[in-house]
Amino acid sequence: MLLAGDIGGTKTALALFEPGEVHRPVHQGVFSSRDSDSLDAIVREFLGSMEVESHAGQISAAAFGVAGPVIDHRAAITNLTWSVSREQLARCLRIDASQVALLNDLEATANAVPSLTADDLQTLNSGQPLPHAPIAVIAPGTGLGQAYLTWDGTSWRPHPSEGGHVDFAPCDPLQLQLLNYLYRKYEHVSFERVVSGMGISEIYEFLRDTGRAEEPPSLKSLLSEVEDRTPVIMAQEQNYPICAQALNVFVDILGAKAGNVALSLMSRGGVFLGGGIPPRILPRLQSGAFLQHFTSKGRFSAMMREIPVHVIVNSQAALLGAALAAAALNTK
Repeated sequence: MLLAGDIGGTKTALALFEPGEVHRPVHQGVFSSRDSDSLDAIVREFLGSMEVESHAGQISAAAFGVAGPVIDHRAAITNLTWSVSREQLARCLRIDASQVALLNDLEATANAVPSLTADDLQTLNSGQPLPHAPIAVIAPGTGLGQAYLTWDGTSWRPHPSEGGHVDFAPCDPLQLQLLNYLYRKYEHVSFERVVSGMGISEIYEFLRDTGRAEEPPSLKSLLSEVEDRTPVIMAQEQNYPICAQALNVFVDILGAKAGNVALSLMSRGGVFLGGGIPPRILPRLQSGAFLQHFTSKGRFSAMMREIPVHVIVNSQAALLGAALAAAALNTK
């Protein structure tokens, strides 16, 4: 059996697969990341469940996509207090460390991209893809992940990136004022501060605190009752103009950031939007503002219009990428 994991700042998904059947998990479980003090604890809970226990001793390889940089087979999860290591997980699973892989979570998503089908995607721009040209993946969710793929002559190779933490670059006067607002709060204002779940909340506060939009008492009361305000802001866009305006700003900046990534990598093979947020705001991404900001790159605007852009609507893409990595280990 193969064990695959998608480890995020909010939730952790684990699944068991049979070799050669990585698109069909035998067993799967989803856990709250913040309710556990380590990945080991979640793995033990998953393997100890009634449905999985009979397969626990049959695991021959495992791979985990983790939300953070992986250095020397170790990772600190960016939005958690966890640290994980290949050796630690190997001991937990009682298999050789050479049969365990840690990947950046966006590296895992990128690993799945060549295996995605039309049913896994919604196309925002068909473009004119160039065969074997680089492919970019950018994923706003709890944070802002980024990765890319290159062709090595025989297969696609995924590469991790921490490009979500580069400096936020405003594109218009409103975004410049947003930067100034955030600069007073944080030592470093990255794109992740804006283009992520936390970013939607930050944009909302900016609009409210600077008087650019009104926060009705009923909405203020609603937001005071929840720990994570972002899902409420997204759900209430039809009811409150401030929520709709926050999402408008978010989409504009996401479009510009995705265009920056495409231009930096010359990703003429396409740009794939992953993460939890794009599928939930698909109508907004299809409305035109996203592509307008994606392609607005001066003398390179014509070339940008030729780059395909897709939204990954398969919520298990990162898990699939981890399963594919485990399958590759299993053949060695």
